[in-house]
Amino acid sequence: VKETWIIPVLNIEVELKWFTLFLLIFQNTILVLTMRYSRITPSEDGLVYLSSTAVVMAEIFKFFIALIGVFYENGREFEAWAADLKAELFHFDTVKLSVPGLLYTVQNNLLFIALSHLEAAVYQVTYQLKILTTALFSILLLNKHISWLQGVSLIVLTIGVACVQLSGGSSTTINKSIEKQNPMFGLICVLLACFSSGFAGRFDAYRCIEAF
Repeated sequence: VKETWIIPVLNIEVELKWFTLFLLIFQNTILVLTMRYSRITPSEDGLVYLSSTAVVMAEIFKFFIALIGVFYENGREFEAWAADLKAELFHFDTVKLSVPGLLYTVQNNLLFIALSHLEAAVYQVTYQLKILTTALFSILLLNKHISWLQGVSLIVLTIGVACVQLSGGSSTTINKSIEKQNPMFGLICVLLACFSSGFAGRFDAYRCIEAF
């Protein structure tokens, strides 16, 4: 049975998976554009906020949203909520989750720095190399095998990213904040973030397989 979602304003019925995919694309696009704008637009005193501050504040917001979600999941009963938190937090598996958690924190900082030095479109395309790094760590950590079609697709992806980088280098600067950018440094940050993302995702999958 296909799950459907009716959009109230347009009164259109769409499959839930396509609606979710659209929301994810929209969210990721808006996120990159707003991050890029915030990094190249200094305040009145010419200063730009620290990327670490933005990452920490985002994690704090997600933490409280998660607490609220668990609270409602336990029927809004405080005792059940506290017991559930205690069971989940004080567990050995939680320690293992600190590895991908730390990597994702480093990755988020790297992405903020990368968007300070790369155009949004170049960043978005280059960051898709995380598909390649995920495949590499799937082979190394999970002993997965990729088909020849998947291998060709990864090669085409790599060539496409290289072409975007070469074409992006010829763009002209338009203001002082953009003149201070270092595209090579931004590229290195994106590549490190891709490796961090690929390893964290596959490590989490490896941990789940080990658990079962």
